[in-house]
Amino acid sequence: MDQFLTLRILDKFKFIFTKMGVDYRVMRQILVLKLLMDQRRVPTVFSQSGSNKKREGNQFVKSLWLYALLGLLLIPFLFLGDAFLFQMSLIYTIIMFFLMTSMISDFSTVLLDIRDKVILGTKPVSKRTMNAAKIVHILIYMFFLTGAIITIPLHVSFFTHGALFFLFFLGHIVLINLFIVVLTGVIYIVVLHFFDGERLKDMINYVQISLSIAIIIGYQLVIRSFDLIGLDISFEPMWWQLFIPPIWYAAMFEVFLHGASNPLLYVFVAQAIVIPFISIAIYIKLMPKFEQNLEKLTNQPTAQRQRGRWVDVCAKLFCSTPSEKAIFRFASKLIQHEREFKLKVYPQIGLTLVIPFLFIFSELRISTWEEIKISNWYFSIYFCVILIPTLVLMLKFSGTYKGSWIYKATPITRLESIYKGALKAVYIRLFFPIFLLLSVVFCFIFSLAIIPHLVIVFISSLLFMVLSYKMLNGKTLPFTESFSSAQQADGFKFFILFILFALFAGIHLTVSFLIPYGVYIYMSLLLIITWVVWKRAFMQGCV
Repeated sequence: MDQFLTLRILDKFKFIFTKMGVDYRVMRQILVLKLLMDQRRVPTVFSQSGSNKKREGNQFVKSLWLYALLGLLLIPFLFLGDAFLFQMSLIYTIIMFFLMTSMISDFSTVLLDIRDKVILGTKPVSKRTMNAAKIVHILIYMFFLTGAIITIPLHVSFFTHGALFFLFFLGHIVLINLFIVVLTGVIYIVVLHFFDGERLKDMINYVQISLSIAIIIGYQLVIRSFDLIGLDISFEPMWWQLFIPPIWYAAMFEVFLHGASNPLLYVFVAQAIVIPFISIAIYIKLMPKFEQNLEKLTNQPTAQRQRGRWVDVCAKLFCSTPSEKAIFRFASKLIQHEREFKLKVYPQIGLTLVIPFLFIFSELRISTWEEIKISNWYFSIYFCVILIPTLVLMLKFSGTYKGSWIYKATPITRLESIYKGALKAVYIRLFFPIFLLLSVVFCFIFSLAIIPHLVIVFISSLLFMVLSYKMLNGKTLPFTESFSSAQQADGFKFFILFILFALFAGIHLTVSFLIPYGVYIYMSLLLIITWVVWKRAFMQGCV
């Protein structure tokens, strides 16, 4: 039971939990079981015997190398001289972006898990101990995630700026982790207080989208807090920066290492230290109410929702066989009602809505609105296509994966119908509305003349979806794996898909400006290729 190094380190802080009224021995036992379960992978009905061996061990830990690569992006900011407030604001913004998106997409299911109460509620275990185990469980994985991101930049900071800078950097990371975990919990407490049942589950998804968008907007506010003229970086503290956490933590470097005396900077420093601990105190006080409100997640809606007829209309329009139409309806229902699926996918949808506009807003710093309207920034709509690999990867997971025997029980004989029906469902239900909304806004900004380019992006997304499915899902049938096995080292495959995505955009950009009528020639060729790929890519035999 002592094989986990993290728990042996945690034992050194036993006295803290004891003073908080937590039964440390019981909490530790719960954590042992949780960490053991994290290492296990549930075999799927259609998995091959050899594939399970490749998945042994904790896949989250094995995939940390990808976060370490992302952490390398922070290193150049450490060589911007002694503009500590500027460089550390950017570094903390990037770190908080990675941590917050991971928190709301990967760990919300842990925070909102009601199984602990069902299993341990009948045992002599206090609610405070169960909640402490839940939070520590999340913090352990946040520690690994944060460590992977900042270990190399942290060592670089020691050699570039000295030991004091290193200690401030390390201390801030601890405070940021606490702040993010508790902030997410407090937000969910508020949502749980005002909503119940099925509507509550939807509201949680909307909150996640809002958080994702808020993170991106916060990044823009951090950038706009500084005036960059050549190599001269100037900063003027403003009252609205009191709501931007990265600047709080960066202000400490300016105050203690540069001796800055602006009163507002001292307020930022106080916020950086005090607010995480105030948040913890508020969360601890609200924990009993939080656990009580979690029971609302088990409530069934009092009235049956009206079935959307447009699903049947879409099935008739876009599916060619009865089997494909049936799978389309089946996949649409699962996508609509799978809470874990939505918890992992909806934050990405929120980011996708914002990312194409980031480049336009950044360009406004050096260009006028009239110049942007006649520019080629409409190509930024390609960034919405980044959503597709995530949708495709999550398509193979389900909370009811044990029901995958139904594929054997149905009269469907061709795998082609299953693959096509499920892919079309996820495309039409989740991706196409985002693309359509962005297209309408872009037409309003850049005029209707960009419609041929939007058509090319649309066709490219259809082709990209098939390529993503072949690379990420292989021969795995939709909804046949447990969400507990969703954390896999697919980083290299995502990297290859990103290269393909960049290739599509590069070819489009090239033919648009170098070949007469190149847009229409490329559109025709792309349409033929996409039709052939969709026709032949799924010919894999019978169920």
